Amino acid sequence: MIEEFVKAVLAEDVGRGDLYALVEPARSATANIIAKSDGVVAGVKYVDVLAHLEGLHVEWFKEDSQEFARGEIIAKISGSSHALLRSERSILNMLLHASSIATLTRKYVKLIQPYGTKLLDTRKTRPLLRNFEKYATRTGGATNHRMGLDDCLMLKDTHLKTIENLDEYIKTARTKIPFTCKIEVEAESFEMAVLAMSAGADIVMCDNMTPQLMQEVVKYKKEHYPHILLEASGNISLDTIESFAATGIDAISSGSLIHQANWIDLSMKVE
Repeated sequence: MIEEFVKAVLAEDVGRGDLYALVEPARSATANIIAKSDGVVAGVKYVDVLAHLEGLHVEWFKEDSQEFARGEIIAKISGSSHALLRSERSILNMLLHASSIATLTRKYVKLIQPYGTKLLDTRKTRPLLRNFEKYATRTGGATNHRMGLDDCLMLKDTHLKTIENLDEYIKTARTKIPFTCKIEVEAESFEMAVLAMSAGADIVMCDNMTPQLMQEVVKYKKEHYPHILLEASGNISLDTIESFAATGIDAISSGSLIHQANWIDLSMKVE
């Protein structure tokens, strides 16, 4: 799957061929990837696949999930000048995209680590980039939430509008979905959270609740349904995430890990 993705990335940029190669004969070349800002590395396994396809050799000085500082050399790439220059933008784009997500994710993780709360990503990913972007959040220290509709039954507010009896729905669902599949129900109020727990949900997503309300849900859960997991979601930012983690919630999910990640700065310099 990674190889197919990398081939598509190359094809998008190279098109019918690099016009530079029509003019200048190939020669041996070496280039450094240099950090121009601080960050967390992600994208190594994708660049390694590209390097293999293009006959390039990569010497990594930083690996996936390792932090780097401005001015550090992250990798040295050597091989044919044609292959190196043809691949430059694809290499940098993959590293920049993944590392930017990993860098923001790491900031979130550091804030909630003291509370033992898991950080989850979401399905708010760019079309056809889900595996790549979720790999980036994982590299930054997050835990992947469901990869798609087929690995967890999540009943969001839109689903709940179509369900007349939640108890009966969940009972029926248990007979139809895979044995290992969990059922998660979204709740926007204390009352809905209690209903979801009593109906047999494995996970209750506390959506757009205040930390104060979430504390009440956590207290109720511990007293009545200690086996159920609680997830916080909705309008959670770097400024607020610690207050949610402090409620005793099991996990916090945030789409902003991906859609709010600003690109860091990396460049390639030929020696």
